[in-house]
Amino acid sequence: MTDTLEKPVVVLVGYGMVGHRLLEALAENGAAARLRVVVLAEEPRPAYDRVRLTSYFSGLTAEDLLLGEEGFAERHGFEVRLGDPAVAVDRAARTVTARSGLVVRYDTLVLATGSYPFVPPVEGRDATGCFVYRTVEDLLAIEEYARGARVGAVVGGGLLGLEAAGALKGLGLETHVVEFAPRLMPVQVDDGGGEALRRTVEELGVVVHTGVGTKAVAVDAAGAVTGMAFTDGSGLAADLVVFSAGVRPRDALARDCGLEVGERGGVRVDADCRSVTDPRVFAIGECAQAVDGRVYGLVAPGYEMAQAVAAQLAGGTGTFTGADLSTKLKLLGVDVASFGDAFAASEGALEVVYSDSRSGVYKKLVVTADGALLGGILVGDAEAYAALRPLAGTGTPLPAPPEALVLPAGAGAPAALGPSALPDDAVVCNCHNVTKGAVRAAVAEHACTTVPEVKACTRAGTGCGSCVRLLTSLVHDELEASGVAVDRGLCPCFARTRAELYEIVRVTGTATHAELLDRYGREEARGGEGCEVCKPTVASVVASLAPELDAPAHILDGEQAALQDTNDHFLANLQRNGSYSVVPRIPGGEITPERLIVIGEVARDFGLYTKITGGQRIDLFGARVDQLPQIWSRLVAAGFESGHAYGKSLRTVKSCVGSTWCRYGVQDSVAMAIRLELRYRGLRSPHKLKSAVSGCARECAEARGKDFGVIATSAGWNLYVGGNGGADPRHADLLAQDLDDEGLVRLVDRFLMFYIRTADRLERTSAWLERIDGGLDHVRDVVVGDSLGICGELEALMARHVGRYQDEWAATLADPERLRRFVSFVNAPGVPDPTVRFVPERDQVRPDLEVLLSEDDLLRSLDPDGPGRDRTDRPDRSSDGAPGRAPLLEVRSR
Repeated sequence: MTDTLEKPVVVLVGYGMVGHRLLEALAENGAAARLRVVVLAEEPRPAYDRVRLTSYFSGLTAEDLLLGEEGFAERHGFEVRLGDPAVAVDRAARTVTARSGLVVRYDTLVLATGSYPFVPPVEGRDATGCFVYRTVEDLLAIEEYARGARVGAVVGGGLLGLEAAGALKGLGLETHVVEFAPRLMPVQVDDGGGEALRRTVEELGVVVHTGVGTKAVAVDAAGAVTGMAFTDGSGLAADLVVFSAGVRPRDALARDCGLEVGERGGVRVDADCRSVTDPRVFAIGECAQAVDGRVYGLVAPGYEMAQAVAAQLAGGTGTFTGADLSTKLKLLGVDVASFGDAFAASEGALEVVYSDSRSGVYKKLVVTADGALLGGILVGDAEAYAALRPLAGTGTPLPAPPEALVLPAGAGAPAALGPSALPDDAVVCNCHNVTKGAVRAAVAEHACTTVPEVKACTRAGTGCGSCVRLLTSLVHDELEASGVAVDRGLCPCFARTRAELYEIVRVTGTATHAELLDRYGREEARGGEGCEVCKPTVASVVASLAPELDAPAHILDGEQAALQDTNDHFLANLQRNGSYSVVPRIPGGEITPERLIVIGEVARDFGLYTKITGGQRIDLFGARVDQLPQIWSRLVAAGFESGHAYGKSLRTVKSCVGSTWCRYGVQDSVAMAIRLELRYRGLRSPHKLKSAVSGCARECAEARGKDFGVIATSAGWNLYVGGNGGADPRHADLLAQDLDDEGLVRLVDRFLMFYIRTADRLERTSAWLERIDGGLDHVRDVVVGDSLGICGELEALMARHVGRYQDEWAATLADPERLRRFVSFVNAPGVPDPTVRFVPERDQVRPDLEVLLSEDDLLRSLDPDGPGRDRTDRPDRSSDGAPGRAPLLEVRSR
């Protein structure tokens, strides 16, 4: 291999999203191994997702925003110098000097310096309490200052301005937006769209000032912000100001070294993204003026530029002559999309508009006389964006009259535009410029058979994620067209989905797995026993609907007991060493000293390992099956209930200390968390449910990482749904706001029952919300607006669950028949077995066992066909749902 010093040297100045995409592309095309790449980064952290910057205020950490896998740069040999920006370029000597004094000679220089926030030249703009909104450091400074502020104002009502307003609102400040133009988001939407957006934003509690400019920032004697003066003579009292009035290309380094820049800034480049002044210098992203004269302020064009330059550095060709400026965003919880010729600038363009001021929905399609789509604006309902945007500018007539496509569902609109309406050259993924043809090729030519495989092959759906639903439809349609059956059935036993089985059970009253399989299973499965997928799924459905059915109330009664997986079978979580954990419920994390002492005594007496969890409970690990009733008898006597850590049901409702103790708290989060947890305890669902209640917008309980989360405001409660802090993190979306206690509980009742009714097997609310037709808007229509007329039914179902609740462990202890199952070995039911030796670990006890039995006895105890057969030695599922065999205990024969 060529020595590093002999490799061509590429110096990348700037390490934002576009710079990171360049490195990814070099790694993908193999050029990384042939080049020495030195990255000079201004910020003290690796590249992060600036598009999701505001998510920091909703619970994400700065680390959550980082792009790429840990160790990405090191693995590919990229030399990244964080916090050491370039300060000078000598093009004659081909060197770059960093702030640290490091001098690097280059063969190729790539400028990816991005842009800087524009701050209008108003008096007082440098006062204490004035900020810009661009980096993580900016956010940290705003968050710190906001602790002592009451009113915040944002100068600028564009994309970043509304993002900043959402951040200030989330920090609990009275929030104002000041926009010089006559409407919000003047670059993306027209007057109608701006009015709909303004109305919705104001309903969210943000005060909007349009058509006025900021004349000055008022300061006190100490130089701190006290207010603002506007150009129309009015003013505003405020103690924090964020300037978000646009950005400018960061081209000072280029200017200083003699590179030509555009009239309004930006390094002038050709179609290869090379500087028109020096062919050894490239410029990409927001610091570049493209060959069409534009400076692109969106990440997708920057990605295209990065890929074009990477292709050339790999010895190939790559060009960038322009890009789609389409955008789809959620600002302050409002969907806003703009694509194609949104302002009808084309000759002969016609506009078709739908506006509903009551619901804050505005839709406009711009079309030609013969019905071809040119562009559009969608505010409040952007569900059709993914299907419409690829059709814009193709010249292909729309598959339905445009006036029908802007109507809401149920008002005469046809079904959502399907993938078949798109031509192969239509761009499906705007972030990575992936066409429908490329997706089809991934299936037909690269043998991809799942959406994740297509994502890995094409990168479609790995950017902003707005195209995932369309991508899924494309993949499924292509598979079916190629003769591959896309089986959406639950398992080999049932061709129907879990949601369909739920409706069958609810309507027909079928309360047993055997009857359900015989009547509604696949023909070849009828008369059989079912499988390890459908058994626990049906058990969960029947348990969810038990108040409506003639079914056992306890999961260990009747056929229900035979359907449970190992965790539910023993009402405890199976651990990797064959022991079980015990998790008593501690609603809201609130516990008395007396109960703490009981837990400590139980842990000590049974030699259990104890762990305080992130869900504000205490887990006890290392219990044998035969010990579980003994442990729980003591816990139940002390007033504890099952925490259902073993079930697909509600786990915890986490809380901060709220207004009782915290000086920032505005509502009693502990009381609400306890109320919610006690209401929904024992509720069986398609997957586990987690919740949290935060007493103020500082969000200490991390409610937006939960399946349903509640955040207090001075006006009530905001309800967020569909969050997930697990393997596939997702921020929860705002469902409703400023609710009183009863209104909050009512909406949570409806949301949970609608989820249970329609979700797939083992589908978290996060995945369900992204999969279900219509997404969040549909769910909101159903559970808030009662568009299907089922809210009364959903509330009644929940009321019957609450009324029928019983603690599973207390009921088990009261029934000798149920207790018979709690034995470690079916051929040695006596406890403790004198032949078992226990080996301590971490000053606790775990059952790594040496069993002094004959080989024949041991084989008989484990033989599934022998007399010792028990449901615990069948293939089963671990606590996280992954397939595997669940051993009783880890045993060795001596």
